[in-house]
Amino acid sequence: MEKDLLSLIKKAGIVGAGGAGFPTHAKLNAKAEYVIINGAECEPLLRVDQQLMALYTKEILDALSLVVEQVGATHGVVALKSKYKEAISSVKSIIGNYDKLQLFELENFYPAGDEQVLVYEVTGRIVPEGGIPLNVGTIVSNVETMLNIYNAYYYEKPVTDKYVTVTGAVNNTKTFKLPIGMSVRKAIELAGGTYLNDFVVINGGPMMGRIVDIDSTITKTTKGLIVLPKDHSLVKDLQKDVSVMLKDAKTSCMHCSHCSEVCPRGLIGHAIQPHKMMRIASYGSLCDNTISTVNAYLCCGCRLCEYACIMNLQPWKLNNLLKQTMKQNNVKNTCNNKPEKAHPFREFKRYPVNKLIRQLRLTEFDKKSPLQDEVVPESRVTILMGQHIGKPCQVAVEVGDTVQKGDLIGIVDDNSLGSNIHSSIDGVVEEVNGDKIIIITGGR
Repeated sequence: MEKDLLSLIKKAGIVGAGGAGFPTHAKLNAKAEYVIINGAECEPLLRVDQQLMALYTKEILDALSLVVEQVGATHGVVALKSKYKEAISSVKSIIGNYDKLQLFELENFYPAGDEQVLVYEVTGRIVPEGGIPLNVGTIVSNVETMLNIYNAYYYEKPVTDKYVTVTGAVNNTKTFKLPIGMSVRKAIELAGGTYLNDFVVINGGPMMGRIVDIDSTITKTTKGLIVLPKDHSLVKDLQKDVSVMLKDAKTSCMHCSHCSEVCPRGLIGHAIQPHKMMRIASYGSLCDNTISTVNAYLCCGCRLCEYACIMNLQPWKLNNLLKQTMKQNNVKNTCNNKPEKAHPFREFKRYPVNKLIRQLRLTEFDKKSPLQDEVVPESRVTILMGQHIGKPCQVAVEVGDTVQKGDLIGIVDDNSLGSNIHSSIDGVVEEVNGDKIIIITGGR
């Protein structure tokens, strides 16, 4: 009997492993011309995608072939930066064995991994404002997501573990395979701990990640953990209140447009101009009738505008504030322009990653992170019921229940967008806290 790929993906609880966690069975329930594996991994310091692409090349290409067939695509593309030599070599060695699959090499710029930027790089097509890649016949999926699809299709294996690069001010920078629900504290200990007394942890990359509590947990979307000194400039920038930034902007913004010159969405033709948004701080007005505050919805939050600014201002924070305010007041995103061409000098305005690393003052932490491919054992995990876009799962166990790794403990309503959650260890349910958190402790 032929296998139902979408059902197996949904059953396994697969979501986008490198972003917001969009349920994969919903994303693939469509028809498309292109399927692109996003292996750009444009965030500085992270290593997971390039390592998996080199180690599990055949499995990932097998999964890509399955997805290409599922959505009726004519092109399956593996997009990797040219500098990922080991992964590139491994893909080249066998990709000729697959019909419809090809390799696309990217240059080393940020944010090459933004899905709309990636679509333009690979296909030359521009995703409409407020749109998604599917609007131009394209589906984009993460490297680890593809590996999870392979395991679900061939072994009916659910998502219970996550590959995470632990880096920054730790004694042993490394990429681990961690059980979902392990604490951030334990993950840092696995990397030899930190040599700092006062530090913070960023979950994700230095550009789009967020500061988290050390007792927070690993989820399906955790990609990296970066330990930095509490007084590091990046930490201070992240912690600066938007109201303080706007006061600074009122006195120091030069309205030079440097932020707009490097905006990746602006460079593919979207009508987002951060420097004009910043006029709100100085003049209380955009001073331009051709745009409105709704254009803030076009911001992808890459934070690059901040590092183009010679005054260290943060237009992305203003855009976030505007988006939050508009959502609270039920102001919808009405941006729907369909650009026909990108900026004529886009090729020369793309931001080099090496330059960005220096500006972020992260050069000392830009190290190799060897992959440890065995699952790290753990006796206590805290598993969140909302690890994805959509409705959180309904708890499917009770205190005292005995569970094995892979058992279903959170179920998503069939009629809602979401993803199942499974136990990541053998153990006993110690506590159920509402519909969001399950704590599983001990072993058999």
